Amino acid sequence: MDWKTDWGLRGRMAFTMFLLFALYVVFVGALTLYFGDFLFPLIMLGGFSVAQYFFSDKLALRSMGAREVTADEYPDLHRRVERLCQQADLPKPAIAVANTQVPNAFATGRNRKNATVAVTTGLLESLDEDELDGVLAHELAHVKNRDVMVMTIASFLSTIAFFIVRWGWLFSGDNRQGAPVIVAILVSIVVWVISFLLIRALSRYREYSADRGAALITGKPGALASALMTIDGRMDKVPKEDLREEAEMNAFFIIPIKAGFVGRIASTHPSTERRIEKLRDLEKEMETA
Repeated sequence: MDWKTDWGLRGRMAFTMFLLFALYVVFVGALTLYFGDFLFPLIMLGGFSVAQYFFSDKLALRSMGAREVTADEYPDLHRRVERLCQQADLPKPAIAVANTQVPNAFATGRNRKNATVAVTTGLLESLDEDELDGVLAHELAHVKNRDVMVMTIASFLSTIAFFIVRWGWLFSGDNRQGAPVIVAILVSIVVWVISFLLIRALSRYREYSADRGAALITGKPGALASALMTIDGRMDKVPKEDLREEAEMNAFFIIPIKAGFVGRIASTHPSTERRIEKLRDLEKEMETA
């Protein structure tokens, strides 16, 4: 496999992390004003960041209702992932399955040695062999690109800012109406909105990069394009109740839940049509190479 570093993705990850670090500094200043103490915000943010770094994968799996499965339970799935990992020059990740009819897959974990690739039963039932390989390779490409770890770190600031916006008044005590509290919450709103949009923009680009990586791993861009069309068609048949249950995990989905213009701006994924178009172009390039 002729794997080439996606410098566009790395540059975007570095730029996003730089901007989020600048927001982090502003945010700590706002929390210092809020609590009247510099040490407490640092301890609080440090504790949350450590917890998210080490336990975000387990929380993601639990949120999806996914559990790790053995090779005895899903022998074909394990064989596929092992073969694709050999082609991608990656250590084999843990494999998890979520019992839901929503056809989807996601990768999580802080590094290549601690990664987990999860799929739903709906996905396994929907795709043929080549399509399933394409989706699994897409998730492995996320692991190889190390963008799962970056997204985990990047989402931390947004999560804390949202927490302050929603629940900060509970910790304000007698100073609930004071200017420091109002300023801290207003800054938190700004931090949350900016970090949310930065993360979404980065996430949409990383999906294109993972699509290209999947094509290199399998040598079949058309298989992933076919899988995207199959999943997109199945999503229209999934009950809305199931979609609402899965909405919180939309950041990991190979197919996002659509919600008009605002949904596209806030989406973690580009449109299916655009992804398929790029995969078809890549398929032509590989055929003529």
